[in-house]
Amino acid sequence: MTMTQITDPELRPAVREAINKRYDGPFTDLTIGAFFEQQVAAHPDRDWLVMPDRGLRWSYAEFNERVDDLARGLMSIGIGHGDHVGIWARNVPDWLTFMFATAKIGAVLVTVNSAYKSHELAYVLEQSDMKAIAVIDAYRDVDYVQTLRELVPESLTYQRDQLVSERFPRLKRLIYMGPEKYTGFYSMPELLLLGHHGDDAALRAALEQTQADEVINMQYTSGTTGFPKGVQLSHRNILNDGYFIGERERLTPEDRVCLPVPLFHCFGCVLGMMAILTHGATTVLLEEYNPFMALSAVEKEKCTALYGVPTMFIAELEHPAFSSFDLSSLRTGIMAGSTCPIDVMNRVMNEMHMPEITISYGLTETSPVFTMTSADDTAQRKAETIGTVMPHAEVKVVDPDTGELCGPDEIGELCCRGYQVMKGYYKMPEATNSAIDDEGYLHSGDLGSCDADGYYRITGRIKDMIIRGGENIYPRELEEFLYTVDGITDVQVVAAPDEKYGEIPAAFIIKTPGVELCETDVKEACWAQLARYKAPKYVVFVEEFPMTTSGKIQKFVLRDRITEMLESGQIEPAATYKL
Repeated sequence: MTMTQITDPELRPAVREAINKRYDGPFTDLTIGAFFEQQVAAHPDRDWLVMPDRGLRWSYAEFNERVDDLARGLMSIGIGHGDHVGIWARNVPDWLTFMFATAKIGAVLVTVNSAYKSHELAYVLEQSDMKAIAVIDAYRDVDYVQTLRELVPESLTYQRDQLVSERFPRLKRLIYMGPEKYTGFYSMPELLLLGHHGDDAALRAALEQTQADEVINMQYTSGTTGFPKGVQLSHRNILNDGYFIGERERLTPEDRVCLPVPLFHCFGCVLGMMAILTHGATTVLLEEYNPFMALSAVEKEKCTALYGVPTMFIAELEHPAFSSFDLSSLRTGIMAGSTCPIDVMNRVMNEMHMPEITISYGLTETSPVFTMTSADDTAQRKAETIGTVMPHAEVKVVDPDTGELCGPDEIGELCCRGYQVMKGYYKMPEATNSAIDDEGYLHSGDLGSCDADGYYRITGRIKDMIIRGGENIYPRELEEFLYTVDGITDVQVVAAPDEKYGEIPAAFIIKTPGVELCETDVKEACWAQLARYKAPKYVVFVEEFPMTTSGKIQKFVLRDRITEMLESGQIEPAATYKL
């Protein structure tokens, strides 16, 4: 297969060359579709997907047949090589069917956060140039179908194969991932039936045409200086990263991995699905996280691996029925998202029978993992470090101001180079140029160090990102939305400490003179159009922001202030504070 070159003229030549460079030593140069067919041939009758709460069980061969039907069905409605297909759903079984069907035909799967609401979905629909989007009915307090109806009212008047959206002109197909029929939508049974009688030769040709270095997955991540960015990842990026992740866990075809984390995130679709795929293992999938259901699934399906962020493991350990579950089948898994206290790590390793649990670190932009602990590392190293560099990757720690290399235990910015690095941000060359330097290193924005034994630690962040129980919240994105709320003249969002989630957002707001605005108004505006976890828990109205003499806002003063207010009990809803 030949490599698909990135030719964007707006990228610096050195960055373009770095993105296009092949790095030695990856596990495979096959596409995801071709690799999956190899695994199907190797063990067709092995369990591929089990969903205990649904009583669903698909073998590798059964799932492959469903994938091919959907792939041909998508092609029959005009979806093909290079088209962008969105998926907005919780962990339903056919999330994976879409993932592998789009991979086989060379379409790009655009994963949409299941907690998104209309404001966020509209941005992704437009920025990603989505040609089609597949959705479920609803999730929590969001009606997905109705949200799409409001954004694309033409779906009620145009025939589904002739959709013309004024707001999203590139959007041509709406798909409902269930049997119900909605005006303007294709249903899942219809697509599968179309595909069952479709042209298999065309599918074989599409599979052959698809190249390993082509973009196959686009996930949206935010920065502190702008709107969410579409991270473009190739077959080669995520398939190889998944393999080496699984190697650190010591996965084999006999392993059964309990996956309670969302598939729209790299944790689910790469650390989970790509590690499982490359090792011929079995996926035990939860539709959404529930500690009781996770423990039940492990016991019922004799799972050998379990994934989650530290708060998930804590919830499982503290569940009233924890001691009644037989977890003796467990051996390994992944804990990611934030650091884990040493006492929790010891309990997971001992009481949950997971002595080989691993810790991973990375960014969506690095596919995502570039450092990880090993199965046999000590509890202390798993609790205090993010492990060692992954095979065939290069990691360095540099002074963020000078770019000079840091010595052992010196704090600097973590940077990664290798096959993991993304193809770039979609339609954002300036952001890509900023993220990847002329030597091909992706700059993480995270501060850390490396000890003499090669173990890395995270010590802080250059960015102002808030990590709420493993979920990334980007202040700039929330600020941009709050600027649209009537009565807000200026706003600054910072992290406030929280015992349960580690960090939560707090908004300091300057009100528009003469406008009535209270804390509840601000929160309700967020709840209506943003994922609920992004809404600020604390809203503090101020008359001005602390600034430097050059006019820059001092966010660190705001962070210190919210901490002081919490510790002293000063916070009162809708009060005005002088800083």
